Amino acid sequence: MENPLAGDLDHVLSHTEGLWAPIRGERFFLTGGTGFVGTWLTESLLWANRRLSLGISAVLLTRNPEAFRRRSPHLAGDPAVTLWAGDGPTFLYPDGAFPLVVHAATERYFPPDAERPASTLDRDVAATRRVLELARLRGTRRLLFTSSGAVYGKQSPTLANIPEDYPGAPLPTDTGSAYGQGKRISEHLCACYSQVYGLGATIARLFAFIGPHLPLDANYAAGNFIRDAMAGGPVQIGGDGTPYRSYLYAADLAIWLWTVLMRGESGAAYNVGSAEEVSIAELARRVTEVAAPGAEIRIARQAVPGAPALRYVPATDRAAGLGLRPWVSLEDGVRRTCEWHLQARSAGR
Repeated sequence: MENPLAGDLDHVLSHTEGLWAPIRGERFFLTGGTGFVGTWLTESLLWANRRLSLGISAVLLTRNPEAFRRRSPHLAGDPAVTLWAGDGPTFLYPDGAFPLVVHAATERYFPPDAERPASTLDRDVAATRRVLELARLRGTRRLLFTSSGAVYGKQSPTLANIPEDYPGAPLPTDTGSAYGQGKRISEHLCACYSQVYGLGATIARLFAFIGPHLPLDANYAAGNFIRDAMAGGPVQIGGDGTPYRSYLYAADLAIWLWTVLMRGESGAAYNVGSAEEVSIAELARRVTEVAAPGAEIRIARQAVPGAPALRYVPATDRAAGLGLRPWVSLEDGVRRTCEWHLQARSAGR
């Protein structure tokens, strides 16, 4: 049966084909391969491996190999893939060299409690250190760490797009900022290991995305709007609709990440996302136009007159310097996401 992502994976390959020849026969270690980002990386890596006969192999760290086999049998059963059972902060190191490492795992946020007063920060940082130590011991030449735009803290409403040298940061006293704090510390560790051990570590600061594998029942506005629209509406906006976000399509995301890994500057961070802003209300309208024309859009509350809108939109000049841009429009991304979810439903996935 043909992979339902075949068109998107061909798109990724068409923009990354020149990256693969220098790493023929190489071995990858990848964390987070079961999440949204990691699934796209694994899909596109194996697609390139088959199409170009690269002879690449990949070891995927996962807490639950059996669950991964059930969810993604075509990935788990690929002869190039070895599933390695373990937890990010404590996993045992596989034998052999790993010239290429991708650390795309992250901890699901939970509030501080008596057993884990530092929330997710400790585990995120411990997992990054564990991966960096593997890279140091296993001869890694290039490493990609997927960080987040959360490292910048709250974006100033007067700043249209956040550049990588923006000096903002999450408030250290904000107990809800463990995710961003953990990513900041992890980035620092990557830069240190890159400088001291020559790992060639690059950092991708991820923003917001749309595409197949995006959960429709999690805390993602785009996914929630698509879910509502595919059900015929109404499309529910939980706030006032004024915050600004931007959305990069998942296949373009894979192109960007492979390019940052292979060609990014060692020790440098790259914003990964679209620079085209869209308000949450406008996003709902555009999703509805594609997925359920005429469906009702409900906004939970009125905007406060004169209040500045919240923003979370990157500047992407560094990525542009690597020849990267969005190729898939927001409307086309919504359409492809809806089609994939419909196919998944009909196939019982």
